[in-house]
Amino acid sequence: MSSSVNRRELLKFGSLAALGMGLRLPSFGLGNEEGILRNYGMADGLINLSSNENPYGISPKAREALLSALGEAHRYQYNHANLKDFKKELANYYGVNADQILVTAGSGEALGLLPRHFRGKLVTANPTFGILPATAKMLGNKVVEVPLTADQKHDLPAMLKEVDNETELVYVCNPANPSSTIVSPTSLKNFCVEASKKAYVGVDEAYIDFLDAPDNESMMQLIEKHPKVFIIGTFSKIHAMAGLRIGWVIGHATLIKALSDNYFNRTQAAMSALSMSAALASLKDPEWHQLSKQKNAAAREYAYQELKKMNIDVIKSYTNFLFFPIPNYSGDFAADMLKKNIFLRSSNYVHGKWARASVGTMDEMKVFIEVMKGVKV
Repeated sequence: MSSSVNRRELLKFGSLAALGMGLRLPSFGLGNEEGILRNYGMADGLINLSSNENPYGISPKAREALLSALGEAHRYQYNHANLKDFKKELANYYGVNADQILVTAGSGEALGLLPRHFRGKLVTANPTFGILPATAKMLGNKVVEVPLTADQKHDLPAMLKEVDNETELVYVCNPANPSSTIVSPTSLKNFCVEASKKAYVGVDEAYIDFLDAPDNESMMQLIEKHPKVFIIGTFSKIHAMAGLRIGWVIGHATLIKALSDNYFNRTQAAMSALSMSAALASLKDPEWHQLSKQKNAAAREYAYQELKKMNIDVIKSYTNFLFFPIPNYSGDFAADMLKKNIFLRSSNYVHGKWARASVGTMDEMKVFIEVMKGVKV
């Protein structure tokens, strides 16, 4: 995208019709990152806080691996010697067997394929990350959306009441997008065990790497004894590889085989050798991830405290984004903020009008706060 595509053109195309979506940007859904206009080449100093990307970039080791793989970019990934054990290396990192993992081009691909495999009733939260429930609705699957609690957490007891013999899939995003909250590992574990007695339970752990112990306990521990529980993950967040598209599903070997024999049978073959090389290298650079996590936490805490000073009831975040109510804002908040060079998300849902701003660098969040000081929400 050339530099001629600037902020004014973003406003001009304030509708996603330019992408064939026919949906206005602010109402596209706070938990859905797909199909949104980007700021590549944007003029006028626009700050993109719209897509929960990691502003610190991929690790130096991943960057080096990408450059090294360029010389073999003309070859399919299965002809790259260093990638012959890709799935095994990924499985070893997460402490599972190779037959318990399948790889996808970003977790978004998995979330779009799962409702094609599980065609029965879906139970999920409202709001939540939108790809899976939106796809289920498009396919005509029955979808039950349980509102978050007043403090914007998954209402696990209410969700469990909706799980019956008709239910085939339950989807929980924890940490939650867009609300940035978590439920305790113990409560989520108990929920998964009970719900999986009647249905498959998919836990989306895209943001788990931003958590500290003991909150960062993965539900991966359940997959052996509870074969209907599975985990969805991504390299887009702490690994900063949103543009490289690497995701995965980890579950019991019987489930992974069933998925692989159905809609997931070609997901790894469709992936880039460059992305796969970078992913393996990124796994070996925990120091870089820790640095990103620390910088995110500092910028997040700064913005959180500043918003609180403005009497904005921002939700305590466990992720790389902030979620706050804008009940008294009469206009189109996201569109108006875009005019001020801040690209974020806003929408209406069951608990009213809310906005979500990704956590950028400290300098970016300082600009965001200065703009927010002149806005009445």
